[in-house]
Amino acid sequence: MGVAIRTAGDEDRELIVRLLDGAFQDDPVSGWVFPGDEYRRTTHHRLMAAFTDVVLAEGRVDITEDGSACALWMSVPADDPGHGEEQPEDDGFARMRQAVDPENERVELIGRLTAGIHPAGRSHEYLWMIGVAPGRQGEGLGTALIGSVLDRCDREGRAAYLEASSERSVRLYRRLGFETSGEPLALPDGPYMWPMWREPRPSGSGAGLER
Repeated sequence: MGVAIRTAGDEDRELIVRLLDGAFQDDPVSGWVFPGDEYRRTTHHRLMAAFTDVVLAEGRVDITEDGSACALWMSVPADDPGHGEEQPEDDGFARMRQAVDPENERVELIGRLTAGIHPAGRSHEYLWMIGVAPGRQGEGLGTALIGSVLDRCDREGRAAYLEASSERSVRLYRRLGFETSGEPLALPDGPYMWPMWREPRPSGSGAGLER
């Protein structure tokens, strides 16, 4: 039986934030940005809210009809100056830090570092985040969410990009046709992130990934 998916709207904001907060509490990168379980429980949701607001305004959020999983996508044009280039100090990364957790420089740094490795010069779909409620993982919800977009990428001859936050995720994304692109990003005193690129295929294919 298929998974029903719809495009989220502003009315889904709180649901999306809760989904992402729960799905990424144990993620290595989230643990680096917000070290310590209690600190992360009380602060992590603010960054998820900031990400959600950006994508609702500038991209697209796909969500399952039952509200158990969501995927955040941005369409990046070939000439987008916001990826793969140095950013001025007074920019969105600094503003996000001020809004989320002003004393935590890693909130700003994670944005700068990932922007620095983001490929430029070719349009693509950017999978910013995909989250599945902890109690629903393993049911194929993440597969359905990402697969629907990758099928469209294949039809349109469009590439896709993401940063994987664990070696497990790397293995799972490979099943979807992504390949690592360049060296992994080593966060200062923290985990690695793996930039991954997917060329369009002649026809869509399915695989599995969830967080």
